Amino acid sequence: MADNPMVVEITRGGRVESAHRGAGAVVDADGALALSFGDVDRPIFPRSAVKSIQALPLIESGAADRFALTETELALACASHSGQPAHVATAARMLGKAGLTEEALACGAHWPLNADAARALAREGRVPNSLHNNCSGKHAGFLCVACALGAETAGYERAEHPVQREVKAALEDVCRERLGDDRRATDGCSIPTYAMALKSLARGFARMGTGQGFGAIRAAAAKKLFAAIAAHPVYLAGADRFDTEAMTLLAGRAITKTGAEGVFCAALPELGLGLAVKADDGGTRAAEAMIAALIARFLPMDAGTQAEFARFLRRPLTNWRGVEVGEARAVGPLGG
Repeated sequence: MADNPMVVEITRGGRVESAHRGAGAVVDADGALALSFGDVDRPIFPRSAVKSIQALPLIESGAADRFALTETELALACASHSGQPAHVATAARMLGKAGLTEEALACGAHWPLNADAARALAREGRVPNSLHNNCSGKHAGFLCVACALGAETAGYERAEHPVQREVKAALEDVCRERLGDDRRATDGCSIPTYAMALKSLARGFARMGTGQGFGAIRAAAAKKLFAAIAAHPVYLAGADRFDTEAMTLLAGRAITKTGAEGVFCAALPELGLGLAVKADDGGTRAAEAMIAALIARFLPMDAGTQAEFARFLRRPLTNWRGVEVGEARAVGPLGG
């Protein structure tokens, strides 16, 4: 990682105060690199960035049709949501359609990522439950798959469970990378996470955005999930989040997804490209700057959209009084 280039700078008073190294790849559905920087072959954990791929069995198993899941519910199944009331209610509704309750979730509980939602819970003297976990929609989807497969719901998060075997098979097929047990670890929400190369992740997103190389069922499933995300980005993330704001502005021309520890992926369907980046230090601010720079480089925008998107490229940094003191900006192979 030490050899990865410097890709994001944080300034204060005109001086560089901090900097981030990272790697990234832009790949088409055939696996051809359109651009790369840093080590894009080193396996990294994609974490939550691959939730849309993990949600493919929800469509392909027939669970989405069986439980009449709506577009907002499908978007939440791919989400790292902010724990706002609509997110919590949607996850609960998904479970209810399968005859389950919050107790069936194996993701654990944490305070909502949205500060207002967290404060509201605290004011009411309540503590968060598993529905507030940013992964509750994904887990509700897994439970729906278990029911559709006729499998036990208990233990659905374990690697040997039929649901997780389907999820792993989808990841391997979509990203075209073999994921052995040596690549497996445990994610924050207790499901398996598999290390894979950035260029494989980028290719996976290119294929998800185009359906290229997929059979008819998988292509339709990917299209349905991406359509739900594009129509309801706030259910993929939440208020004041990069994914929500960027996808709303770009109106479905880019599908983006954050992952923990400085990972970010995106698809540009009309161009047939997938993007994947990783900040070496795990910084979200760096990953956001990196993915924004790549989107701006490859996706044609009209002047108005370009002007609005510029806020993601050079993010102002403010102090506690709201005074602008610096910025986060892409540099090196991403500068310009």
